Amino acid sequence: MKDKKTADKKIIYISGLLILLAVSFIAGLSFGSVKISVGDVLGAFFNPDASPLSTTIIIDVRFPRVLAGLLAGAGLATAGVILQGVMNNALASPNTIGVGSGAGFFVMLALALFPGKVFLQPVFAFAGALFATLAIFALAYFADTSRITIILAGITVSSFLSAGINLIKTLDTDIALNINSFLIGSLSGVSAKDITVPGILIALFAICAVFLSGPLNMLGLGDEVAGSLGMRVPVVRFILMIVSSVLAGSVVSYAGVLGFVGLIVPHISRRLFGNDARILIPCSILLGASFVIICDLLSRVLFSPYELPTGILMSFIGGPFFMYLLIVKKGGRRLNA
Repeated sequence: MKDKKTADKKIIYISGLLILLAVSFIAGLSFGSVKISVGDVLGAFFNPDASPLSTTIIIDVRFPRVLAGLLAGAGLATAGVILQGVMNNALASPNTIGVGSGAGFFVMLALALFPGKVFLQPVFAFAGALFATLAIFALAYFADTSRITIILAGITVSSFLSAGINLIKTLDTDIALNINSFLIGSLSGVSAKDITVPGILIALFAICAVFLSGPLNMLGLGDEVAGSLGMRVPVVRFILMIVSSVLAGSVVSYAGVLGFVGLIVPHISRRLFGNDARILIPCSILLGASFVIICDLLSRVLFSPYELPTGILMSFIGGPFFMYLLIVKKGGRRLNA
């Protein structure tokens, strides 16, 4: 009876997430410096000649931006679930352990070394995210395996990468003039062309993450138990780290360093659906997508006609949430403790 009530509750929550995503997507298309009715939003797709101006705003400006927010939220939330599971640490996320900084640093390298080669940015972003993840994991492995070590290793690697970012900004003034919104994190000006390759990568590797949810659950039992069940733990962990790196790096390549999505969303989803990654990952995808779309929408309308970079609003939300986790989780207790 209890299991049936729990299942019914999860179905209600999932239905709520689907409705939230649909409402936030339509709201993102409708609201902005120019308010467009829901009827005109739908008309832009089904009857574009009825209102040419509204159609242009929706199709060329808002739809790519809202879709970019959906993909960013889905990718970062999934990466957060994977990192928390792989590292068995409640405070792990692309932002807190420096993966986003790694992707950002390598994207800046691409801008400095290959100016105008926009198609290289996703590749460099993935390489930077993977580099940061491996460096953090190696530092934690050679130091000790306590729950706080990974966070400290992330701070160390992130500081090093931030120094590299500042060095490039100092040496290349052209990049420094145009890089601020990237480092803060923003969806302003994102076009369909910008998200084509990253969007495909996010979709493919999010699907991969869903299929790898079973092994991710096994890792949560501990390395010895997972190994005794026949799992090749180092190989599986490395594959999951690559998946999370591609997801985080793909988002950074077009949206910049958006913070705290991979920390906040998995925790909320875990409260609603438990620790089973088979349910946690799909629900985090839905919630993460809605979260970024809503944050981007608020960044457009709260200070209209001025626009706040999305990353600033996320930091205002994520900072207090991170402090809450530090206090309640006692420094990031193990997820299955």
